[in-house]
Amino acid sequence: MGIRTGAQFLDKLNSMRPHLVINGEVVSENLTEHPAFTELAKTYAQLFDMQHDPQYQDALTYTSPTTGDPVNASFLVPRSVEDLKKRRAAISTWAEYSNGFLGRTGDYMNSALTALSTAKKFFEKADPIFGERIEAYYEMARENDLLATHTLIPPQANRSVSGSEQLGGQLSARVVEEREDGIVIRGARMLATIAPIADELLVFPSTVLRGTPEDAPYSYAFAVPNDAPGLRYLCRTGLHNGGNKHDEPLAGRYDEIDAVVVFDDVFIPNERIFMLGRPDLCNAWYQETGAGALMTHQVVTRTVAKSEFYLGLASEIAGAIGIDGFAHIQEDLAELIRNVEIGKALIIAAEAQGELNEEGVFLPHWETLNAARNWYPKASQRFPEIIRKFCASGLMALPGQADLEVAGEDIEKYLQGKSLTGPERIRLFKLAYDASITGFSGRQALYEYFFFGDPVRMAGALVNSYDREPVRARVREFLTREK
Repeated sequence: MGIRTGAQFLDKLNSMRPHLVINGEVVSENLTEHPAFTELAKTYAQLFDMQHDPQYQDALTYTSPTTGDPVNASFLVPRSVEDLKKRRAAISTWAEYSNGFLGRTGDYMNSALTALSTAKKFFEKADPIFGERIEAYYEMARENDLLATHTLIPPQANRSVSGSEQLGGQLSARVVEEREDGIVIRGARMLATIAPIADELLVFPSTVLRGTPEDAPYSYAFAVPNDAPGLRYLCRTGLHNGGNKHDEPLAGRYDEIDAVVVFDDVFIPNERIFMLGRPDLCNAWYQETGAGALMTHQVVTRTVAKSEFYLGLASEIAGAIGIDGFAHIQEDLAELIRNVEIGKALIIAAEAQGELNEEGVFLPHWETLNAARNWYPKASQRFPEIIRKFCASGLMALPGQADLEVAGEDIEKYLQGKSLTGPERIRLFKLAYDASITGFSGRQALYEYFFFGDPVRMAGALVNSYDREPVRARVREFLTREK
């Protein structure tokens, strides 16, 4: 089959029967028509259609090695730096279309599956069958152009104990029965972004397992259809308030609904189980398979597009209201420029320093990517702050599109900018509003800040994993020099 069209994606959604709880309602059919999901579904449908557009197809696809059909380039196993660049070009194409605001486009989990499909030696530490299963699943996902969500961590009931200890072990999703034909899962996990519009749910290991026998029931990796019996999603309230694209330009397109996943004795057949009962291997899942490297390569590429958006938005605002010549404004613009160029440099450096792993996969340099994923969550918190500073009280004086019909002359006269008409300035500032002070923008800031986990713990992990001995040795050598 290969790449899907947007219509095929929407038809598949409407054929599924998931259990979605949102705003006091259970939704289980005709998802593309429900107001909480329709705009997001349409946006993702546009991404699928871009694969068929001659303008984008070369960047977004490559030829399937098994069928010869075009498939998404995020499934390409990188064997060289050129392959990494091909993957980046595809990721950038979608990211630039969404300006980085879609954090769970299909290329994110596709990247994980691509690395995992090659990690034969890793899976042999448990059982070669796991590697065979995930390779088969990867090929199925590639050839059917599936969109996957995923869930990683237990709910936050009591942060002072591990996930396996929460509520006496009854909270976090766990294996409650092992059968000859599969396993049964009970409990909950978070945080399944885009769950309402996904084809599949990937349940990959938590990386905070202690490696004790008590953690064995919580040690697994598997895939399950999004509408499997017993699977329920508790969705957060949407951040799109129903406004049009003029008044809610970002939330009206890019509100990726997040959800808590409840497993009510969900059966997972053997062919969809990729790891079971090995806390040590679950803890090593992302690092030793290369999944973490390819996933982070996707994320850093996406965040470059987002940094560019904020630079462009801030520059448009500054020019529109005549503040671009002020020194303090130029200082902030320079900060945004630095962030764009730092992001670009990190992703290119990671590719240039990439190496083949023992499976013959060309992975980007992890230390560089690790630095990028520690840097961006904090750097990006300044983006909406700068937009608020540039717009100031102008963000609080924004008539809507409908007001143009009844107060057009006033808007034209009193709300114009240096280089924009009143209606044009209103449209630009509505975008600034949605990018800096709405619930949508707040969720974006939170999402980026905690994307890879607690930044404090990430910093500790960076320090503990980084080889500082060579630079320390240089200091010691310098201290002993006599000349």
